[in-house]
Amino acid sequence: METEEIQLVPPARSRRGARTKRVRGIIFLKDVLTLGLTAFGGPQAHLAMMLRLLVDKRRYLTAAELLELTALCQILPGPTSTQTITAIGFRLGGPNLAYLTVLVWMLPAVTMMTLAGLTITYLDKTQVTNLVQYVQPIAVGFVAYSAYKIAEKVIHTKTSVALMVASAMLAYRFQLPWLLPLLLLAGGAITTFRYRKMPVLPDKQPLQIEWANFALWIGVLIGAALLGSYTRLLPVLLFENFYRNGSLVFGGGQVLAPLLYAEFVEFKHYLSTQEFLSGLGLVQAMPGPNFSFASYIGALAMRRDGSGIGGQVLGAVVAAAGIFMPGTLLIFFLIRFWDQLKQYRVVKASLEGINAVSAGLVCAATFLLYHPLPDTPVNLVLVAATFFLLLWEKIPSYAIVLAGLLAGALF
Repeated sequence: METEEIQLVPPARSRRGARTKRVRGIIFLKDVLTLGLTAFGGPQAHLAMMLRLLVDKRRYLTAAELLELTALCQILPGPTSTQTITAIGFRLGGPNLAYLTVLVWMLPAVTMMTLAGLTITYLDKTQVTNLVQYVQPIAVGFVAYSAYKIAEKVIHTKTSVALMVASAMLAYRFQLPWLLPLLLLAGGAITTFRYRKMPVLPDKQPLQIEWANFALWIGVLIGAALLGSYTRLLPVLLFENFYRNGSLVFGGGQVLAPLLYAEFVEFKHYLSTQEFLSGLGLVQAMPGPNFSFASYIGALAMRRDGSGIGGQVLGAVVAAAGIFMPGTLLIFFLIRFWDQLKQYRVVKASLEGINAVSAGLVCAATFLLYHPLPDTPVNLVLVAATFFLLLWEKIPSYAIVLAGLLAGALF
């Protein structure tokens, strides 16, 4: 009778592997904190910084993989950059590292916007406008750099060029949030027909879908609505309001802002128009996710509860949890079988179109973000200077942003 030979991993090697993985996770979380403190300008600018730090410098993943994850997150509702960096953490260290990633990423912005909500009566709108006047064109420079780097990495065929140009023109002409996921799906569908050119994988694994996080997303949505309707407690109602908005909005913080204005200013009168606009201007000067604006609104909304600073902090926390939780649960659901899904030739072929459309959307965002700015030589020079400084790769991203903030404070 033949005996099967069993290969045992030496305990010392196993401990070294676990220690190496733990150290790598700590380094990754430090990088996430760096991004959380310095990543200004919204999802497109965040992508440029992730490309520079996580891809070019640390090599946690390739540019194509980063773009695939970003495209996947753009199809989902919720904060794109938060979902993207959470998905990277999941791929590097599993669920535990992913949970820490989303907390470390959102904490700086949520903390700063909570403090802004607590001290809004002492803030002057003119001072806020002056502070961010140079940060905005710098953010456009980041987006332009991101468009260049992405196109350089993923555009290799005539079909990709055509999809990039067409998607950029459509996104620029029709500024509709629901159009973005449709363009991504359409681009993937067009290149799907080229699947026969893809190699057949001999050891393709069967697709296994875990529905737990999807069921949890639906369960929290329904449970929060029922609990809020029954208790009428303001913190519970705030959580339900923000969870519902986070579950339905596509297109990032720019799309979220008018929805929040309609609900919390015009309908519920939790804060004034002036307070809303001051916070909206301030969040543009904050690093990290723009969805942190929810914590500012939550802090101001709890003033009516009469529970003081503690109640306002509670309002900020439940608002942040409500706005970030849906997107996190959805990306946890999809990322678990995304690699298995890519084994299918049809899916792999579709990635060419998805990547090309993503590049086009970032190109369109460059012009869309520049248009609201005053068309002055200073702004144009700042956009160009930021682009070339990033291309030069000698000056860190945060130094450029801090220089813009300092210039706004001084001039």
